[in-house]
Amino acid sequence: MLRSVNNHKPLNRFDRGVSTVLVGLSSNVILAAIKIITGILGNSYALMADGIESTMDIFSSAVVLGGIKISSLPADENHPYGHGKAESLAAMTVSLMLLMAGIGIAVKSTLDIMQPHHTPAVFTLVVLVVVIIAKEVLFRYLFSVGKSVNSLSLKTEAWHHRSDALTSAAAFIGISIAIIGGKGYESADDWAALAASGIILFNGINMLKATVKEIMDYAPNPETEETIRSIAGRVAGVAAIEKCRVRKSGLSLFVDIHVEVNGDMPVHKAHAIAHDVKDALITSSLGIADVLVHIEPA
Repeated sequence: MLRSVNNHKPLNRFDRGVSTVLVGLSSNVILAAIKIITGILGNSYALMADGIESTMDIFSSAVVLGGIKISSLPADENHPYGHGKAESLAAMTVSLMLLMAGIGIAVKSTLDIMQPHHTPAVFTLVVLVVVIIAKEVLFRYLFSVGKSVNSLSLKTEAWHHRSDALTSAAAFIGISIAIIGGKGYESADDWAALAASGIILFNGINMLKATVKEIMDYAPNPETEETIRSIAGRVAGVAAIEKCRVRKSGLSLFVDIHVEVNGDMPVHKAHAIAHDVKDALITSSLGIADVLVHIEPA
C-alpha cells in the first residue's frame, strides 16, 4: 500500500479562505455600526434589531477564520489525518448561531408587535438599500470562494450574509408600508422582520444538516467518486478500480482506493503504478490531500 500527503496545494486554498473571511469580517463591523446608528436615529426597531444581529456576524466570522486556520495545521502524532475537522466544527457553530439569530429576531419582532412605536424615518430606507446590496454581494463572493475551495464553513458564513440581506429586505418592505400606511401601520416593519426570521431558521437548519453530514464523514457526491475512479483508471498499468472511498476533512479530500493490476507483475512495477495513481489524483483539481493506494491482482 502507498500513502502520501500533499503538503503544498491546499495552502493556496487556505490562504484564499482566510482572506475571504477577513473581507466579510471587516464588512460586518462597518455595516453593523451603520445599521444600529441609523436605527436609533431613524426610530426603526427592525433596523436596530438587524444591526444587533449583525454584531453576531462579527463573532461568527471570527469562528470561521479560526476554524480555517486550525484546519490548515499539519498532521501530527495525535492528529495523523490533520486538523481538517476544525473547519467543520466552525461551520456547525455558525449554523447554530444562525438558528439562534432567527429565534432571537422572531421573539424580538413578536414583542415589538405587541408594543406600538413611532413610524420609522424615511432615510432609513436609503441605508437599507445599501445594506441589502452589500450583503448580497458578500453572499455571492463568499459562496463562490467557498465552493471553489470546497469549504463548508465559508458557504455557511455566506448564508449568514444572505440572512442579513433577507432581514434588511424585510425591514425595507415593513418600513415602506409603515411610512405609506401612516397611523396604525407602525408595526409593519416588525411583521416583516418576523417573516424574515422564518427564512433564516429554514436556512440555518439546512446548513446544520450539511455540517453534521460532513462531521460524520458523509460521502461526497457520486460525481466526485466517479471522477476519482476515472483519473485512476486512466493510469497506465491499471486494469480496474475495485474500491474507492472518499471523505472530506477541512478543505481537502482523503481517498482510499483499491487498484487492480496484472497479478504476474513484479512488486516494484506494481509499486510504481501505485505512485502514478497517487500522483495523478493529487495533481488533479479535486483538492485531494491524502491518498492510500492498495494494489490487488486483477
